Amino acid sequence: MFKRILFIGALVCSTMSFTQKNELTLPDAVLQQGRKFGADKMPFFQFIPKSEKFSYLSKFKTLMIGVEGNIQMDSITIDQINAQLGSKLSWFSGFEWKDPSTFYLNDGTNYYSYNTATKKGKLLFTIPEDSENATFKSNNENIAYTISNNLFIVNSAGKQIAITNNSDKNIVSGQTYARSEFGITNGIFWSPKGVLLAFSQKDETEVYDCPLLDINETPGKVKSTKYPMAGQKSEKPKIGIYNILKNSTVFITSVRGADNYLTNVAWSSDEKYLLIAEVNRGQNHMWLDKYDATSGKFIKTLFEETNDKWIEPEHPAFFPSESSNNFVWISERDGFNNLYYYDIEGKLLKQLTANKFVTKEIHSSMNKGTEIVFAATGESPLNTLYYSVTLDGKQRLLTTEQGTHSIVVRSDGKMFFDEYSNHTTPSKSLLTSTTGKKSTVLLESKNKLADYTIGTTEISSIKGNDGTTLYTRMIKPSNFDPTKKYPVLVYVYGGPHAQMITNSWLDGANLWMHWMAEKGYIVFTLDNRGSGERGFAFESGIHRQCGTIEMEDQIAGTNYLKSLPYVDGNRLAVHGWSYGGFMTTSLMLRNAGVFQVGVAGGPVTDWKYYEVMYGERYMDTPLENPKGYEEASLMTHAKNLKGDLLLIHGTVDDVVVLQHNYALVKKFVDLGIQMDFFPYPMHPHNVSGKDRVHLMTKVLNYVIEENK
Repeated sequence: MFKRILFIGALVCSTMSFTQKNELTLPDAVLQQGRKFGADKMPFFQFIPKSEKFSYLSKFKTLMIGVEGNIQMDSITIDQINAQLGSKLSWFSGFEWKDPSTFYLNDGTNYYSYNTATKKGKLLFTIPEDSENATFKSNNENIAYTISNNLFIVNSAGKQIAITNNSDKNIVSGQTYARSEFGITNGIFWSPKGVLLAFSQKDETEVYDCPLLDINETPGKVKSTKYPMAGQKSEKPKIGIYNILKNSTVFITSVRGADNYLTNVAWSSDEKYLLIAEVNRGQNHMWLDKYDATSGKFIKTLFEETNDKWIEPEHPAFFPSESSNNFVWISERDGFNNLYYYDIEGKLLKQLTANKFVTKEIHSSMNKGTEIVFAATGESPLNTLYYSVTLDGKQRLLTTEQGTHSIVVRSDGKMFFDEYSNHTTPSKSLLTSTTGKKSTVLLESKNKLADYTIGTTEISSIKGNDGTTLYTRMIKPSNFDPTKKYPVLVYVYGGPHAQMITNSWLDGANLWMHWMAEKGYIVFTLDNRGSGERGFAFESGIHRQCGTIEMEDQIAGTNYLKSLPYVDGNRLAVHGWSYGGFMTTSLMLRNAGVFQVGVAGGPVTDWKYYEVMYGERYMDTPLENPKGYEEASLMTHAKNLKGDLLLIHGTVDDVVVLQHNYALVKKFVDLGIQMDFFPYPMHPHNVSGKDRVHLMTKVLNYVIEENK
């Protein structure tokens, strides 16, 4: 059943020290993980174009410029920039190199260029203060942005042009749509040369207006957010194409269904075509379509994919060469994301990779577009490594150290910057040749927790009831005594696309978990089936039955815990947020009595209240899957509650709307069952800022006080 421990490590210096160590406070654990305790890195690292130099930011206020092998570095402070420009920049925001001596930066509304040789700069243009989603195209110095529901550009001459002018607020242009599913992160897509601008437009006329109460006004004011719930009316998308030279716009609409999804927009290298992945609302059929970029007319379907569970394209077509319209497509069609090389007519030229592990994304191309650089887990799903593959399918590993890497490849393809961490390495920054023959360490961070009393973290794995390998993380207190019995806090997420355990510094854990361990707890996490980075079969078992196999695996984890001589099996607590809140409450109700205490934040309580794009992918519609919805609903199981349950919700949550928790609380009231509820007024789906200290104090004190 249980597999041997993979690696164990203490987050302290390995050398014996008798000096008094500092105690980690909860406010520091919550707020300072990425600040005071964050590893030293080289943020915003960039290779300077057409040179062998590089740059990065030091404390975000100083630009460092260097070259490999030269210890002496040049520097420019933001104060020096402000003195020359007459600007009020607080840091090098929006930093981007134009050429070997010129870079861009902005403060969100004012956009500047600065020349390091002449030490002079200029204001390029200013966009309105109420603008959002600004997308700068550096090769022609145009910028597109949104104000309210409309899309604008300011060209290099400083002229503002309204691309859309819709007075109907239900017609929204230039913003992310489909609630950012399908890998959608923006709604503005410049063509390679910046002559054309594609943009998303959505019609939300028929979408439900979900009320959110703003308590900061007197009297309180209802502010609605568009929220399409599973099985209900949804938004209708278009893709617009604006021609700067002609000052005209054409629109692309679905050729198959008004509320199908138009996703993963990509320009061909020659700007003649737009490739769009269309996904049916049922999310089990995808067509990659080619459109004429001048007229917007549909040309042909290049290929299509189907799956009886779901199809979820998350990456646009990647064109590796500026001189060719051949492209690379990431597909999960064989069970794992792999790379497929097509021509612009849809002919499969070559399956470039056939890995039995997950490809995460395409990073770039090198060697004149003949070699593709991509991120993948490699053999261990806990890693993020970088590989390259040639157009004839020859694959090689670029990042040889196990861990979680982030890289930048130089334009000539000869060198890359590599910054990584792992279980024993806070952070290491290197310049490495792509041949692997040369590597220079630029920076290696010390352990910022070395002077603090911190326990140990063990990464291991167990076998689930079906034989699947499930990875686990166990944090023990620094004074752990194997002859004693310890209570356990299980931290859970458990949903798609997420991975709680990684081979990185702190192993994916939050520092508050170490604070909790020092209070005499073991803190345990298990990545169950349904979570990310393990391939389609591992993730898709949840289809139409969210909360079933995930709980089977979590219960396998608790059985493992109870088998350990140092675990008090009568003092188990569970906590999670969002999908983890759904899992926490499900475990308290559908496996009543296993956990004595549960704290659920922002939980989905009934999938019929959740949004169309995510919910229907995993559960289909309530009409199509009534039994699945009923079984997954926490209202169905509320009568089973044993132990103490605290429900938490942000009152203006527009991701998991407050109706979820209110409905469950009402069910408990109807049943005459006592539980606890705590709202966070005016917080959205996550409680952030200084109030997060209040949140984690509430969560952990509740566990400590009730789990006795």
